[in-house]
Amino acid sequence: GWVFSGSQGSAEGPPRADDELPVPTESSLISAPVEFDAAILRRAVEAEIPRKLWTIDRRFDRCVPKKKVKILGRRLNVVPKIPCTVVGEVTRGAIRMRGQGRDLVFEMPIRAKVRARDVGGILKEETATGSAMAQARIRLDLASDWSPRGTVRLRYNWTSPPGIDFLGQRITFTDQADKELKPIMRKLEASLPRHLSKLGLRPQVQKLWDAGFTSLRVNDADPEVWMRLTPIRPIFDGYSLRGGRIRLSLGVDATTETFVGARPTDPTRVALPAPGRSGGNRGLQFFIPVIADYAQIEPVIQRALDKRAKEPFKLPKVGDVEATFANVTAYGTTGGRIAIGFDVTANPATSALGEVRGRLWLEAMPVTESGSSEVGFERLVVSGNIEGPGGDLLLKLANSGSVTQAIGEAVGQDFAKDRDRLVDKVGLALGEIRKGKFVIRSSISGVETGKLQAFGKGLYLPVRATGDAAISFRPGK
Repeated sequence: GWVFSGSQGSAEGPPRADDELPVPTESSLISAPVEFDAAILRRAVEAEIPRKLWTIDRRFDRCVPKKKVKILGRRLNVVPKIPCTVVGEVTRGAIRMRGQGRDLVFEMPIRAKVRARDVGGILKEETATGSAMAQARIRLDLASDWSPRGTVRLRYNWTSPPGIDFLGQRITFTDQADKELKPIMRKLEASLPRHLSKLGLRPQVQKLWDAGFTSLRVNDADPEVWMRLTPIRPIFDGYSLRGGRIRLSLGVDATTETFVGARPTDPTRVALPAPGRSGGNRGLQFFIPVIADYAQIEPVIQRALDKRAKEPFKLPKVGDVEATFANVTAYGTTGGRIAIGFDVTANPATSALGEVRGRLWLEAMPVTESGSSEVGFERLVVSGNIEGPGGDLLLKLANSGSVTQAIGEAVGQDFAKDRDRLVDKVGLALGEIRKGKFVIRSSISGVETGKLQAFGKGLYLPVRATGDAAISFRPGK
């Protein structure tokens, strides 16, 4: 219920609180993609896979096709035993690269050329050619020390085993392709870290990691607001091939803290950990504190009471009461409550009391619903210092709800305007922030209003913002 202490109250008001404003902490995922020219990888594959893949040197006992001859009226197959040696080589053509899912596909045309020798002097030397398409599929990954590595799988893109129709028989080289190419692929896989080390990935990631330990100004004044980033772990979420460039999807899992006032100290840097996985993209999340110093809301409350005083207060069993208010004071008191004091002069139209003067103090817990800017008050306590009789009249005036309703509406509307203005200002400030050669680009995609809280340093309305953030390195800028 409501409590009124009447003339026993003090004009000095309730005790003042000195608790600090909170520093909200959120967990965010900041993207930090790294790109490099895919030609480095293509040149590595070109260097490790020789042009001449293997040679063919096979001996055949019978090197001429069967012939049908007519003997005693019957057609019979006659196969002369004429041996030969088939020699040749298998070469590859230019390697083409493309992306497919998480694989980098290197397509390699294979061409075989063979000829027959020593055909018993019966047939002239003959030659034939054949072709197929082989694929080296490379999947990249990062070791715990950030050195890139890759696994290589061999795949053939043919619908029938490649071979050559020659001297009446089919000479295939599928089995030999596996035998000859697999050692080449193993050698390529072993050499990839050496080639990929030319990318200088770890130094780039180290610079991005170090750049994340910083504080960003997200509002210049009224109030000055800072967002402090503290990286927790780096993230690797795969890669893609676009326009001849390989884009590594790197990120930083970080905490974001919001400070009001002077720039906070930058967080202490820690060593670059091993890459982890994100487990889902949370994007940028942080709080935008909408803070009202009590000196700022005193004139807001004064204007609201003056506006309400233009109409008489209708009190039960008393009737119309004219009232004026002056000297508004507001501050944070104990228990997360706000104290509001004001001088009041009340003139009941039908009472013999005449004019009643006093200084009232309202102590209450400000309340809002999440997502709403409407302010109400709970656990209201009214105290005051009254001149002469008439305490009951002032109690009824406070108990009518008109005073607290007027104050709540004014404070709520003021916070709503401050919130919208601050969100707009922060959105503009976040657009692009330069830190040396690094650019941190952020945007806000949504806001969610929390509950109003009273602290010794001011009224505090947390607004949770979500969006996206990315760090990029611009050495030439």
